[in-house]
Amino acid sequence: MQLTLERVDKQVGPETHLYPLDLTLVPGAVTVLLGATQAGKTTLMRLMAGLDVPSKGIVRVDGVDVTGTPVRERNVAMVYQQFINYPSMTVFDNIASPLKLRKEKGIAERVDELAAKLHIEPFLKRLPAELSGGQQQRVALARALAKNAPLMLLDEPLVNLDYKLREELRDELTQLFAAGSSTVVYATTEPTEALLLGGYTAVMDAGELLQYGPTAEVFHRPKSIRVARAFSDPPMNLIAGNAASIGISLPAGVQLSVPLPQAHTQALTIGVRASALRVHQRPGDVALPGKVELAEISGSDTFVHVDTAIGEVVAQLTGVHFFDLAAPITLYLHPEHVHVFDSAGLLLVSPAKGGL
Repeated sequence: MQLTLERVDKQVGPETHLYPLDLTLVPGAVTVLLGATQAGKTTLMRLMAGLDVPSKGIVRVDGVDVTGTPVRERNVAMVYQQFINYPSMTVFDNIASPLKLRKEKGIAERVDELAAKLHIEPFLKRLPAELSGGQQQRVALARALAKNAPLMLLDEPLVNLDYKLREELRDELTQLFAAGSSTVVYATTEPTEALLLGGYTAVMDAGELLQYGPTAEVFHRPKSIRVARAFSDPPMNLIAGNAASIGISLPAGVQLSVPLPQAHTQALTIGVRASALRVHQRPGDVALPGKVELAEISGSDTFVHVDTAIGEVVAQLTGVHFFDLAAPITLYLHPEHVHVFDSAGLLLVSPAKGGL
């Protein structure tokens, strides 16, 4: 199934919830809608589903205009942040409900299969109220998968679950999506989640669609600073610089040997992902001496805020590291691992192949 939106926008009174955009989803693939809260993700998904009608523009399914067709007349499955199950039905009947509506055969076998994949087979005879939040969300996901709709929309389905359960379910969903044939749209605020799900990513910000393409390409080649900010966690370090004979000149005389387009003389912004900064030197690295402002451990990584001559930067170090506040530290950066944006905030140079 191919879903296409042509110059679609959404106005609610005097407010613009979605600016005009064009988007054609890759059929049978996962598309992640990535953006902060109120970026327009839910508005866009509601237009895709037929829950709302765009103020302008056309929604097409396989070339057919379905702009005014309501959701009940479309074959769409949806999963929301807040799990929605039928409270008076058992888990089995919740999952089986779309199969029964289609009068399918082998319902019990299909329900058992989905329950096993989502590890809820011990709860099939229970009511949703007897389950934990994570278990209830698994039921909602199983029912959506049972519908086997050509279009599946998931609006931050894991956001209200604890970290461990989110990780577990995300891995399971990736496998389930890969095994199915549905076109999947998955909304999230987390860049890491987009990278783990893979497929394609549409980056949104303040009601605008900024970039759409293969997830790895959008991550490595964000077309603007706005995209880079949305697709970086922790935020990308941004440093003002200027074109120089060697390539780029940064504050305090720091020089980066980065080839620039010919005759480029405007002011630049250098983007450095936190993961591109290291505490161990490698050949070709540029040294950035400074002092520790803050060090925090998150999971298996350590985030170090360092005051350097080019400004405060954040480094993401693999493993657990301990630093004293105000202690001297030297970070290292390879010039091939920087993004360079022009004075308008558009990508000028991306990291070399294999860079961060």
